[in-house]
Amino acid sequence: MNFIKKDKLNWLCLLAGLSLVFAYAPYSLWWLAFIAPLALIHAIKTAQTPKQAAKSGLYFAFGWFASGISWVHVSIDQFGGLPLFFSILLMVLLCLYLAIYPALASYLTKRLSKTSTVTLWLLPSLWLFTEFLRSIVLTGFPWLSLGYSQINSPLASYAPVIGEVGITFVILSFNVALYQLIYFLRLKQTQHHKNDLIQATGVIALITSLTIAVNYPTWVKETGEELTVALIQGNIEQSIKWQPEEEWPTMLKYLDLTRVNYDADLIIWPESAVPALEPAVQEFLSTVNQSALLNKSTIITGILNYNFESKQYFNALITLGKKHSDDDLGYFYNHSNRYYKNHLLPIGEFVPFQEWLRPIAPLFNLPQSSFSRGNYVQPNLIANDLAILPLICFEIAFPSQLAANLTQETNIILTVSNDAWFGDSHGPHQHLDMARMRALEFGKPLLRSTNNGITATIDHLGNISGIIPQFEEAVLKANIKLVSGNTPYSQWPRLILWLMILIPLVLIMLFQHYFTAPKKAA
Repeated sequence: MNFIKKDKLNWLCLLAGLSLVFAYAPYSLWWLAFIAPLALIHAIKTAQTPKQAAKSGLYFAFGWFASGISWVHVSIDQFGGLPLFFSILLMVLLCLYLAIYPALASYLTKRLSKTSTVTLWLLPSLWLFTEFLRSIVLTGFPWLSLGYSQINSPLASYAPVIGEVGITFVILSFNVALYQLIYFLRLKQTQHHKNDLIQATGVIALITSLTIAVNYPTWVKETGEELTVALIQGNIEQSIKWQPEEEWPTMLKYLDLTRVNYDADLIIWPESAVPALEPAVQEFLSTVNQSALLNKSTIITGILNYNFESKQYFNALITLGKKHSDDDLGYFYNHSNRYYKNHLLPIGEFVPFQEWLRPIAPLFNLPQSSFSRGNYVQPNLIANDLAILPLICFEIAFPSQLAANLTQETNIILTVSNDAWFGDSHGPHQHLDMARMRALEFGKPLLRSTNNGITATIDHLGNISGIIPQFEEAVLKANIKLVSGNTPYSQWPRLILWLMILIPLVLIMLFQHYFTAPKKAA
């Protein structure tokens, strides 16, 4: 079915990839994810060689990332100190690198298939495999995975069972089935093509029925307990955040916004809300700690710490005030009730190959770009008798890290961030939807505290229960309902991923071997 000329097909793949940005927040046209990949699927189907399929995959994915993560250019352009030509070149290289993974999935789909009948059904599992690689190679950057586009769609109900990765698998399976259906309608109805029709309608019917079925189980239930939280959004401009003369005005702003909200059980300040090293502001932290203790409240704040013994810098979260209801001491320097960020952001928080890159441009010498990693597994923060699982910035994109730190006592997931680096772009909106997906996958209420938005409270079903828009100084006060129980995905995220990769691949390869292999002559 070559109804599109070969020389134009790759450009169609590029346009289809570019259009995918509208499937994600803030546009949230989730149905586009069920249409845009059809161009790539057709390219794989009609490719003469695996290399041709890979080339089409590269075009598609380059468009996908060029539009989807264009917000990265905001920080490179405004804070990187590079001429426009080189900042655009850097973005092109980043998008080309990320596009390698879908291109690899396209290549393997064509390479491993021996018959046209099963070629396309290899794609969902191979896509998940390459997405797994994208999440771990060079520390990983799993942003913009297809499943995130479905947080507002009926497919969101799969999240507690098979996670966002499972939703990605369902999207691609539906796309393959839809393509097979279109393929059948355009060709003569031979027995071979009728098999395609049976496969396509069977998969669409299965996805539809399972989408309805997974809505019914209640994996977690409300305990009847509530707590009051106050999330402080200071709205500090990134351009002045680390200026020495702004240090005390910033800290006092957070303290002033907190004083009128001490009736909250838990008060959250965002990532690096205190714009100074922890040892240098002990007097301020002691004052805030005593104030929180007197008001029977707990403050969690982002701060940078320098460990004099190990001579290492850390991006940290610390607690001030009550650890337990009978606590009269609260904070003291280097106490253990703290969290150090594990998944550091390349360039922004550490510079790979820094001996070569740092001399090139200011981009590779951003403030605080020499952090050390905290442990992958750390104890939950304890705040006013609550167990809180903390994540900083884009750590929310790594469900396996969240699962590794989840305990039976965990009450709430907390993610703090400073998205001021990305201005008025779609990046913070995508970031919020990733947090919503984690809340739904793990069945826990989630608090998202940011410097300049989007700050939000999210219930265990992934619904936003309270929000502060971007670029506003405000406090989000909310009652959070606690839950008990665990979702299937929260217990076995890696196992579920590998089952979805391996089981279809094994079944399809066995089908190829036993049912489509040439018969030997008698």
